[in-house]
This record gives sequence, structure tokens and C-alpha cells, in this order.
Amino acid sequence: EVMPCDRMELSQRLAVEELITTEASYVHNIQLCVSDIRAHLQKKQLPDLDLEGLFSNIDDILHVSRRFLKGLEATASQEDEQLLCISTLFQEFKEEMEMVYKIYCASYEHALLLVESYRKDPRLQGEILETLSTTVPHTGASDLSFFLVMPVQRVTKYPLLLGKILENTPASASAHAALQAAVRAMAQANANINEYKRRREVATKYAKAEPLTLRGRLARLNTHSIAKKTTRLSRLLMHEAGIVAKTEDREYDDLEEKFQYMVSSVAVLKENVTSYMGHLEAFLLPTPHKWELQLDEGPAQQYHRFAEHLHHTVFPEFVSALPLRFSSRVTPKHHAHNFCLGTAGAGSRVGQQGPQSRQCSHQQPYEMGSVTYDEEAAMNTYLAINALLVAELPQFNRVALQLLGQILRSFSALQWDLAAQVLQQAEKELEQMPHGHMPLPSFWKMVEDTLQQSGAQLRTFCQTFETVTPSPVTQPLNPAEERKVLSLVSKHGPDKLYQVTSNISGSRDLDLTLQRGQIVALLQSVDTKGNTNRWLVDAGGPRGFVPAGKLQPYCPVQSQQPGMQMPALESSTERRQHSYASPEAPRPEVATFTPAFQVVAGFSFAARSPQEVSIQAGQPVVVLESHDKKGSKEWSLVEVNGQRGYVPSSYLVTVPVQDTMGWSLPV
Repeated sequence: EVMPCDRMELSQRLAVEELITTEASYVHNIQLCVSDIRAHLQKKQLPDLDLEGLFSNIDDILHVSRRFLKGLEATASQEDEQLLCISTLFQEFKEEMEMVYKIYCASYEHALLLVESYRKDPRLQGEILETLSTTVPHTGASDLSFFLVMPVQRVTKYPLLLGKILENTPASASAHAALQAAVRAMAQANANINEYKRRREVATKYAKAEPLTLRGRLARLNTHSIAKKTTRLSRLLMHEAGIVAKTEDREYDDLEEKFQYMVSSVAVLKENVTSYMGHLEAFLLPTPHKWELQLDEGPAQQYHRFAEHLHHTVFPEFVSALPLRFSSRVTPKHHAHNFCLGTAGAGSRVGQQGPQSRQCSHQQPYEMGSVTYDEEAAMNTYLAINALLVAELPQFNRVALQLLGQILRSFSALQWDLAAQVLQQAEKELEQMPHGHMPLPSFWKMVEDTLQQSGAQLRTFCQTFETVTPSPVTQPLNPAEERKVLSLVSKHGPDKLYQVTSNISGSRDLDLTLQRGQIVALLQSVDTKGNTNRWLVDAGGPRGFVPAGKLQPYCPVQSQQPGMQMPALESSTERRQHSYASPEAPRPEVATFTPAFQVVAGFSFAARSPQEVSIQAGQPVVVLESHDKKGSKEWSLVEVNGQRGYVPSSYLVTVPVQDTMGWSLPV
């Protein structure tokens, strides 16, 4: 017959053996899940299969469990001290287990949703079943959930296994107190895991985007929601007005400030990189050689090829290397950034429920009726999100800072490689240059001399070009235009005559519509509102306003033709002189003014019959008759390059010219 103390000792030994053997079996199954099942699915490369979402941080769990199993197996050699060693081992691994299991348990619901969605996809479900039958046929598993639930079950079983050992340990035993501490530690770890899971669920709920239309938002409005929003708004106003003291959370505020600094740093980095890439592309763009220049082989063409190589080869390679170098770093940062933004957004949404969340969280104990059910729910939600942020924001800020530093170092390395590549290519091109081996001082001296010589030639050419202008073919005005110009001169004097430089279309009241080349007389260099950009002119009949920028002083040509004489002007009116007129020439008492005009083709015209003649836009023509044989003004008889024929009168334009000395290119 077994004595009660012997039965207790036997049960204790069996409980310890159960702890160690089940831990070994658990680690073996997790190893199968990682090295066989997940590896087999990875080889299939199924794009619709989210392995990271399914298995989460199972690698971390396997790493901790292996070390924990090794420690459990080592306690077997301790004999009388085995229970004390097991208790100590659990307390030592409590923090690590809590860290890895809370992440896995928080994402377990998402993994189950994925498994359920894969069941509805025959192709994916077939691949999963084929993997299970190939890798773990002895387990009889019909779904991935058979393995995915194991970590959740194992971490919740630790307090039970320890409690079973404790039940069969006498209170007088030396290990009894240590076992009690181990049970409390694992129970606390499970409670912390459940609380973390709850907080993550709350954060996920508030971080989810809810795109609602205006109709959807209006449908949500009711008496209860309006009352809640009114209460929150009144509490907010009371806090802002100082009627109710604000509750400050300095720890959270400091973490949020660092987070905002990190967000702004990422935004500034993105903006600076974009700006840098734009400036770099503009710098490498072969601006002096955008167009193909007719240059002989030489340094210019060699530099052209070098610039084309930089823009079309070196720069695209640099751009394509950016995502390759940053993909392994930016992607995790992007996910962490999105998660923290979502969590912070959840916190801000909870904060929109009013400062009463913070206020109520500090009312200990609660007074009956002082906090409503909605306020208590908002307070609990706030506490959950606030605790989650306070726990995770430091880790995120640290990891984000490390990633930001790695990105900057990688970008600097890319810039270094780009500079080395450009320098190497430039040195190759320099060796082929005719002055590539010239000493640097001599080279700069040659460049300076060349620039000075070219500058002197350019200045000489500009001076010569400014003193000579083309000598166009002039043509006298028709009698009607002559009478109009003479009438304007007699009324206003030659100093008031201006010429229209481009077509003017009147758009307002009292505005004139004039054609290019018409002669007008200035009446007033300001309009009725004092605007000096609109002048009042006389167009030989109608008077009105025109833009001052489309007028230029008119210079008539002196002539001795009869019928064009005018009475001498008053001595107070100074006659306009030609640029080529000699200042010593005596001024005649009677001056003759012949306005110089020429008729040019405003548009190109192709002859369609032997009676017509072809003209090109801008080509000078001589008008023989301003009508056809039937007297129609729609056709004019002209002479072009020795040929005579009719062209449409509307295709001809009268433009002013200035009689000059002719010109020639400088030698």
C-alpha cells in the first residue's frame, strides 16, 4: 500500500516529467512548422499566400523555447534541487516569454482569418493540404490551424503545469515558496499577454479607416450620438477655458514629440532626395548640346558624347540603384511608420471623445454617478491605447532612428559611387583630349586667351552690326495713305506721328482697332484714369485709345517729289532728322516728307492659274494695281521677282521701313 506522502511525491515526479516531455514535443512541432511546413510553402512562391501573417514571429518563439527546453532538461541532474531550478528558470524566462508570446497571440486572430479565407480558395487550400501531407503526414493535421494554435495553448498551460507541481509539493518543502513565485510570474505573464492583445484590438479598431459618404454619416446621427458629441464638446470647452484642470501625461507627450520629429525627418528626407535628384538630372543634362550642332570632330563633339553618356547611362543607373539599396530598409520602416501613424491616429480619435477620458482615468475611486457608461468606456479605451503607445513608441523611435541612419549612409555610398564613376569616365575622356596632358596653369592660360580673343571678335561684330541694317525695297504710298499722313502732319506736326508695330484689336469702349504699319498722331499720353499705358491717338478720322507698347515714333523719309510739299513749320517745332543726315547740312525752308513703306506678303499663296503668281510669307512685292480688271478690290496685280500676276489683296501687308545705307557682314 502506497503511503500518502509517497503518492504526493509520485504525482510531483509525474508532473515534472509531463512538463519536460510536453515541452520537448512542443518544440519539435514548432520546429516542424518552421523548417518543414513554412519552408515548403515558401518554395511554392504563391503570391496570394501571406506567410508572414500566418506564422508571425514564430521564429522568436522557437528560439526562446529551445533555450527554455535546454534549461528544463538540465534540471534533471539536480535531483533534490530540481524543483527550485525549475522555479528559477520560469522566473528568468518570464520577460522573454511574455515579449514573444504577446506579439504572436495579438496576431493569432488575423492568422485564423487568413486560414479561413484560404479554405474558400480551392487552389490555395489544395497547395496547403499537399504541403501538410508531404511534410507532416504522421500528425494527421488537416489544416494549418493545428500548428498555429500550439503557441497560444502552450503559454496558457504553463501556470497549470506549475500549479500541478505545486499541489504535490508539501508546504514545508524548500521549493514551495519558489514554485508559488513561478506560478504567480507565469499567471502575470498570461494576464499581460491578454491585456496587450486587448489593447491591440482596441488600437486596430480605432485605426481602421472608415470611408463614409455624407449619407452614411447622416445615417449615423441620432439622439444618442448627438448627446455624446455635445457632452464631449462641452467638456473640451471647459478644459480649454480653464474651468476644469487638464490632466497632463508628460511621458506620452515626450514620446509623441519624438515621434513627430521622426515623421517630419522622414518627410524632409523624402523632399530633399527628390530635390537632389531633380538638380542632379539637370546638372547631368547636356544643356549646351540639346540640339545637334554641325561641328567637326574635336573636343566639342567629344564633350557632347561624354555629356550624353552621363545623362543616358550613368544617371539612369544611379536612379535604378536607389530602390535596390533602400528596399530592405525602407519597407520595414514604411510598415512601422504606417502602424504608428495608425495607432497615433487611433489615439487622436479617442482624444476627440473629449478630455474627460484623461480626467476620468485619474478619478480614484469612482463616485457613483460621476462617470457615465460612455465616459468609462472612453476612459478604458484611452488607457488601452495610451499604454500601448507608451510601451511601443520608444522601441519604434529607436528602430526608426537606426533605419534613418542606415538610409542616409546608403545614400551617401551611392553618391560616392556616382562621383567615382563620373570621375573615372571623365579621366578616360580627358586622356583623348588634345590638351589632356597640358599642365594645369598652361591650360587655364590658353582658355583665358581664347575667351579674350573670342570676346573681342564678338564685340567687334556687335558694334558693326549695330551700325548697319538691311536696305529694303521701298515703295511710295498710295494717294489715299499719302493724304492721310499729310493731314496728320499738318494737324499735329511730325513729332506727334507714331507707327503701329503690331495689330491692335480693341477690346473696350473707345479702343481702336488698327493694323500693323498704320500711322497715327498722339493726342494724349494718358487715358482718362491716368493710365500711361493707354494713349489717346488720332487715326486720321477716328480717335480712341491704343496700348502705348504697340507704338513707335514714325520717321518719314525726305524726298523732292512734287505734290508732297508742306508749308514750313513754326520755328518752335523741330524737324526730325535721319540718322545718316549730316548735322552740318543747311536746313531748307520747305521740307518734303515721303513716308517709307513697303508691301510684303503676309501669307504664302500658291498660283492656281497663269494669271496668278506665287508668293511667300514675308516676301517684298510691288503693287501695280490694287484691283483686278473688273475693278474688284479683292485681287491686286503685283510684281514679284520679275513675274507679274494677281494675288489676294488680303494676303498683302503694308509695313514701314527706314531708308538706310545698306549693310554687309563684318570681315
